[in-house]
Amino acid sequence: MGVLNVTPDSFSDGGTFLDAERAIEHGRALAAAGADILDVGGESTRPGAAAVEAAEELERVGPVVEALAVEHSVSIDTSKLDVARAALDLNADIVNDVTALRAEPELAGLCADAGCIVVLMHMLGDPRTMQDDPRYDDVVDDVKAFLAGRIEAAVAVGIDQERIWIDPGIGFGKTVEHNLELTRRLGELADLGRPIVYGSSRKSFIGKLTGAEADQRLGGTIATNVLAAANGAEVLRVHDVAAMRDALRTAAAIQTPRG
Repeated sequence: MGVLNVTPDSFSDGGTFLDAERAIEHGRALAAAGADILDVGGESTRPGAAAVEAAEELERVGPVVEALAVEHSVSIDTSKLDVARAALDLNADIVNDVTALRAEPELAGLCADAGCIVVLMHMLGDPRTMQDDPRYDDVVDDVKAFLAGRIEAAVAVGIDQERIWIDPGIGFGKTVEHNLELTRRLGELADLGRPIVYGSSRKSFIGKLTGAEADQRLGGTIATNVLAAANGAEVLRVHDVAAMRDALRTAAAIQTPRG
């Protein structure tokens, strides 16, 4: 899953692809590099990010989704009903909601009617508050219980369970240790029976471990994603698609003896 932020303030590439034509060009480059899904977002969810009105978010992402969904699988990264509806009408086929259908509960019914894939992510609080001293009894158990509850809620409103993916929300209301523990024990989420989406790409916990700035965190991104894949992640949400593809291909060759 290639990250395509059509925003002025995302933590690692804010403003780079705010222009629709540049965003479309970058989306095509991500697909050419091996992205199976293009995850298009028009509102930053970095810690402390300002909220964006639906109309502005849609103005950012609409032309990009329209152009890319003709040829590629597109995920719309939004928690807003109106943005998701418009994106689905433009042939997006996945709704990636960082609030797990809590921000605008009507979004669940839309997804049920559309028959699209839905990504349910764990987040403690919201982007404005999520990093204010996050605490858990056991981060993996707590995230697992939350996701189980959100799966149940989604199914109750008519979303096909087979169309639900889950995301532990690396970096969303977690300390460095929480992120490491979730990655280490990611396989425990497999008990929920749904594909696991994992997104550590360029995130701040990697910077805290390595001292690297956001655009210099490729090594940490590769390490966390290769281990996440080994621990059961099926969808890896990354900025650097080509490098990640090479890393996964190499790891798979090591794990699979050749005759």
